[in-house]
Amino acid sequence: MTTRQPGEARATPDDWLAIGEVSARTGAAVSALRFYEELGLIASERDERNQRRYPRHMLRRVALISVAKRIGIPLQDLREAFADVPLDRPPSHDEWQRASRGWKRRLEERRQTIERLEAELTGCIGCGCLSMKACALLNPGDALAEDGAGPRRL
Repeated sequence: MTTRQPGEARATPDDWLAIGEVSARTGAAVSALRFYEELGLIASERDERNQRRYPRHMLRRVALISVAKRIGIPLQDLREAFADVPLDRPPSHDEWQRASRGWKRRLEERRQTIERLEAELTGCIGCGCLSMKACALLNPGDALAEDGAGPRRL
């Protein structure tokens, strides 16, 4: 395992980075990197001084995790999306493409769910109905009508 020293020549894909370097490069807190490693989203090895060293290709994974967090993607969804992307070597273009297609499907499903929720809320917010006959969110099929007139959920 070779670690590049500050001021050395150009970086290579085989360089190993200390946790502080990964944090500085990605903007992720050191504690977050440890947490991502606990979850199996990223991986490191220990050097002769028992310090974590990350292969350079982990920078891409951390960047994707940061983007996913920013848009509200749960870390469990990321674990599933990254399931077939190797941790022990730089992933191939095809491996990233497969992961990308899977993630795109999940995002599309999420988008559709949000659009359905938006449509249902638009019809519900401010309607003021007491029987909630039209409310597909809280009273689908007007099931609460069986309990009588007036508001049923307070």
